[in-house]
Amino acid sequence: MSFALAVATLGGAGLARRAPGTWGSAMVLPFVMLGPAACLFLAGVLTIAGFWAANRVLRDEMEDPGWFVADEGAGMLLALAGLQVWSFLGVLLAFLLFRALDIVKPWPVSWADRQPGSTGVMVDDLLAGAIAALVLAAFQLAFPGTLT
Repeated sequence: MSFALAVATLGGAGLARRAPGTWGSAMVLPFVMLGPAACLFLAGVLTIAGFWAANRVLRDEMEDPGWFVADEGAGMLLALAGLQVWSFLGVLLAFLLFRALDIVKPWPVSWADRQPGSTGVMVDDLLAGAIAALVLAAFQLAFPGTLT
């Protein structure tokens, strides 16, 4: 497996026969233990790596193939960065919120999904992750201590 394909599939998680996006999102969940700043930093690293990998492995594909899950990993890391303190309930909520936004694709996620090339592949999940992070942060401000 080439390095670009390993990045694109998050080490092979994207090659799962069922729900590769869900598996790709789940791959990054342990990083929540490092804290929100680390999740934000890792989301940036994976975003850059994801764009790089997309430009190498998706040269002729216009659609976002299911096996390309670096975008899900980066988006999930953004969602996790919205948790002030990690807890099982917080991680579960972040995961469910991110996956729902990624699957349902409300605006502006749907707009980003229609963009060509690596932009369409990566940015929809980044927006879904950012929206999830904002919702989680607002919830924690409005209801302190409920996700701990």
